[in-house]
Amino acid sequence: MAMKIRLARGGSKKRPSYRIVAADSRMPRDGRFIEKLGTYDPMLPKDDENRVKMNVERVQHWLNLGAQPTDRVARMLEAAGLRGKTERSNPKKGEPGKKAKARAEEKAAKAAATAEE
Repeated sequence: MAMKIRLARGGSKKRPSYRIVAADSRMPRDGRFIEKLGTYDPMLPKDDENRVKMNVERVQHWLNLGAQPTDRVARMLEAAGLRGKTERSNPKKGEPGKKAKARAEEKAAKAAATAEE
């Protein structure tokens, strides 16, 4: 059975709150889970200590059993110091768009022209 540590959404419309759960990867996002490991409230400020609450011992237990955290939960675990920082590679996201590239080339051409004079 492939285990995941992931977020299960709760709360009302436009007021999300999440449970951090250990679940079978084949189950739906808000469906059956094996154990609740903590909570995440994105409505609280980022520096609030109640934004992410986790039972660290149980999370470590599931990680030792081979449960794979989702990307968002992995970031929370990195912040808590339970996992090392993983390298994320998305080279296209940091690359400027076509118009921004054209503006940069135009600006460089103007700078070169004024430097020649």
